[in-house]
This record gives sequence, structure tokens and C-alpha cells, in this order.
Amino acid sequence: MNVHLNDLIFNLNSLKAGRKILFSGTIYTARDAAHKRIINLLDSGNKDKIPFNLTNSAIYYCGPTPTKPGNIVGACGPTTSSRMDVFTPRLLKEGIKVLIGKGDRSKEVENSIKKNNAIYFIVTGGVAALISKSVIKADLIAFEDLGPEAIYRFEVKDMPLIVAIDNLGNNIFVRG
Repeated sequence: MNVHLNDLIFNLNSLKAGRKILFSGTIYTARDAAHKRIINLLDSGNKDKIPFNLTNSAIYYCGPTPTKPGNIVGACGPTTSSRMDVFTPRLLKEGIKVLIGKGDRSKEVENSIKKNNAIYFIVTGGVAALISKSVIKADLIAFEDLGPEAIYRFEVKDMPLIVAIDNLGNNIFVRG
């Protein structure tokens, strides 16, 4: 199933936990250090200084490796999502709709995804080179001093993802 971010935001109910998709659209990379800076900007009343609009946006927990000549981006595999759990409920409340990473999330994040009508996708670990082939454009947009933890804007086409937690709170990691 091909899904574009612009369509997804208004039709989250169509994607259930466990569904495999090919995702296209704009995503922003952000790991621990970038998340901390975004939260600090929110806490200090400087939302206007956040380098992208949080409303209806997608965050990919990734720190791309340096780009080799002739490539759009270096390897860009996911990092462990639970490291961002302390920041995630606040960002969902601010309007983030799509989270992309690897691994399970805390119960608090699962509840926040449901409460804020968002969705969490996973990328299989170990596929960083494959994922980089889905990136059709990459721009460094903020926090360059953070190196690989800087924020990049990626345009992706047919990025293979799996719905891990849908907007109803169904979670593929829960066994029952």
C-alpha cells in the first residue's frame, strides 16, 4: 500500500497495527539532542524558532551518516525510539502526527499516540543503506553543530514502514 503524508494525516483510521506500507512525503530527522533543543524552545516560549512546523509533521529518529559523493544521503537507519519517549508526549500534543523509528514505546507514549490521533511506524533495524535509497532529497535545516544529530528534512518516496502503534493504540509489540 502506497501512502503519502498529506493523505495519511487526514485518514489515519485506514492504517492498523501490523500493516506494511510504502511511505512518501516530507519527514524530519531528530534524535535525542535535537529533541531536547526543541523541547527547550517550547519551554522558553520560542516555538517560532523551531526549524519546522510541528503541526501534522513526521519525525524520523535517525542520524544520517556522511554522504558519499554522488549520493543524496548517507546510510540513514533508525535509532531506538524509546530514547525519545521522555519528549514524545509533548511533541504529539504540539501536533506531530507521525513517528518513525525502531522498537517498542512506553505505555505513556502509546496512550499519547491514541490521545493525539497520531501513528508510530517502525523500520527494521539493519536496513540503513536500503532506507537511504528512499530518500530523494535531503537538506540540513537546523542544529548543524550536533553533527549526525542535526535536523534534516528528507523527501522520501516509497520508504518501507510497518505500523507499530496505530491511532487507536493497537500495538504490535503487545502480546496477549
